[in-house]
Amino acid sequence: MKKKENIKTIFLIVFSFVMGGIIMFALLKWTPLVSEVLGTNGNTIVTRNDTQVYEKSSLAAAVDKIYDAVAMVSSYQNDTLVSTGSAFVYKTDDNYGYLLTNHHVVDGADKVTVTMSNDTEAEATVLGGDQYLDLAVLRIDKSNVTMVANIGSSEDVKLGDTIFTVGTPMGEEFQGTVTSGILSGKDRMVSVSTSNNTFEDYTEYSNDWVMRVLQFDASINPGNSGGPLLNVNGEVIGICSLKLASEEVEGMGFAIPIEYAMNHIETLEKGEAISWPVLGVSMVNASDSAGLYRNRIMIDRNITEGVVVVQAEKGSGAYDAGLTTGDVITKIDGKKVEDAAYLRYELYQHQAGDTIQVTYIRDGEEHTVDVKLSASE
Repeated sequence: MKKKENIKTIFLIVFSFVMGGIIMFALLKWTPLVSEVLGTNGNTIVTRNDTQVYEKSSLAAAVDKIYDAVAMVSSYQNDTLVSTGSAFVYKTDDNYGYLLTNHHVVDGADKVTVTMSNDTEAEATVLGGDQYLDLAVLRIDKSNVTMVANIGSSEDVKLGDTIFTVGTPMGEEFQGTVTSGILSGKDRMVSVSTSNNTFEDYTEYSNDWVMRVLQFDASINPGNSGGPLLNVNGEVIGICSLKLASEEVEGMGFAIPIEYAMNHIETLEKGEAISWPVLGVSMVNASDSAGLYRNRIMIDRNITEGVVVVQAEKGSGAYDAGLTTGDVITKIDGKKVEDAAYLRYELYQHQAGDTIQVTYIRDGEEHTVDVKLSASE
């Protein structure tokens, strides 16, 4: 009898284990257990069947820190709306609010208005702007300001960090649009045209000027110009300035680092012209065969990069250093000069009165000479 009871007990134990396993398998298969815990960097870790899936936290809190500081900019000529863009309030004083936008957004306008997030419209005064910086400062009555943006640092942001933008793509209907993405690149050298510096008409061939910019993949469109690029804390790290747009390229936006803008902000607020240093030469790209022909200049056909001096202005630093027609400038302070855009970029890292080293080719031989920079008029 005792032996039968032992067999029965063993059978019940085995049966319980088998049935328990079947029930547990069914629960795991058809009703997955889900738990959520807060992970590092504010991410939510969602665990499903021992598999961790990382889910981005909402940017809503960061958006709240900037949203009411962003405005739509409307530019008019002869009471006709010619363009719209974006701007953000970066400071206030006792009487006024001050906004940053792109120079090309307000360039040529005889009237500028800003529309705040609460739909309040105010006429703005353009205090100052610069085509090479592609920045302009606007001023409005302080009563129209409900929020001031927090200024951050682009230097602290790393590749892959989450970023977002707030702006007015495609006009008033889409004012206050928020888009997000990641920082795709830093210290990108992008050629732009100062004569036609717009989202719509930007091409890789516009090479009047080179800008060192931040690259990101958040969606931006015409009208985002001048809006802020922000980190996950809602701090401004850049000003959206241009978009590389062509049939072959998507998802490449660019922004001026905020430090670059703030370095010149006082001059723009005062309405003073930025004094850019100049060599004192007229020039043409070594690759521009038509330009060389028009100026009756011949260079070695093997030279495809650099800037050719057309004429050195009498009394300039270049003239005093002996630069003359036909010299091919290839380096500034040892840094390669591909064309006129890169030459301007290297020059504009200096101040008027500085002395730089210019490397050039004359009659097939390379020379280096010191040139004192003068100020633009």
